[in-house]
Amino acid sequence: MTNDKGILILNIYYMLSYAFQELRKNNYDDIDKEKFEQILDLFAEILFRGISAQLKQGLFREYKTLHDTLPVLKGKLDLGATIRNRIQRKGTLSCEYDELTENNIFNQILKGTILRLLHSPDLQHKRKVQLRSIVPFFSDIADVDLNNIRWKTLQFQRNNQSYRMLMNLCYFIVDATLMTTERGVHRMPTFSDEHMNKLFERFVLNYYRREYPEYRPNADEIKWNVAEEESCGLEYLPGMHSDITLHHDSSTLIIDTKYYGRMMQRSQYEKRTFHSANLYQIFSYVKNCDTMQSGQVSGLLLYAQVGEESMPILDAKIGGNRIMVRSLDLNQRFDNIRSQLNGVIQEVFE
Repeated sequence: MTNDKGILILNIYYMLSYAFQELRKNNYDDIDKEKFEQILDLFAEILFRGISAQLKQGLFREYKTLHDTLPVLKGKLDLGATIRNRIQRKGTLSCEYDELTENNIFNQILKGTILRLLHSPDLQHKRKVQLRSIVPFFSDIADVDLNNIRWKTLQFQRNNQSYRMLMNLCYFIVDATLMTTERGVHRMPTFSDEHMNKLFERFVLNYYRREYPEYRPNADEIKWNVAEEESCGLEYLPGMHSDITLHHDSSTLIIDTKYYGRMMQRSQYEKRTFHSANLYQIFSYVKNCDTMQSGQVSGLLLYAQVGEESMPILDAKIGGNRIMVRSLDLNQRFDNIRSQLNGVIQEVFE
């Protein structure tokens, strides 16, 4: 992240609101009227409002298997442990039972993220006061080491769908406030290209899903265009999945989004060129998707531009298919971002 001020922070909120539909609810509808000096302040405000709304519904509870020694039977009897109690002349039963509890990994992550924000020197006092007001609701929730969370293993179902956006938000906050190994101080808030790339990809996909549903925007699997009866070893081919695929009549557009610190690469002789691997990737997607070699499948590499000077535009017919490279400046008014995304539809399909 090269600029955390003003308009970029507001645009990140708009990106989040497309990426996560929860942010379109009334509880969040006036966030864009506030001014945030740091990106952490925006995330802390969203987290506070999201948790406050969740507290009104009740924190997510799930069943956990507990083991305890009790005077009366509860659940299933642990016979071996009970016999040992009898030998030791203890008149108790060892029981194994399920109990519905709020003390689960989801609420532990919420509590841990709140506490981490409260220790951040970069967070405004106003946000800390808000967060402190909800800490007592987590008094029965165990502490957890946020640096050891296996985020990809979190499973969502009908009863905890409202946590999906909150967990993604915690993921960003934890990434921004990792402790350094020296002197135990927080590093300055920043976000890795990997995480911002995920947000940018999800934003573009959900923007088209919301604004252009008739183009059936989706992240499609692209199959290799091979003659199976004349081939072997096909099971070892890597999978191909587009970030966004749009369809209109007989035309298809495959979009691959990229968020890098630098949008261009430099060759041995300091010449600026497009990233070769990215071009090979989008070209492969397009050619394998265009099984009839009709030329009606196009490809677009869409780079997020944050602070860096704009990159050249590529628009070329390569091997009979249209391949484009564009950049989307995130440090401009969102109306202009919207206009550029709409312009892609008009340019390709209309």
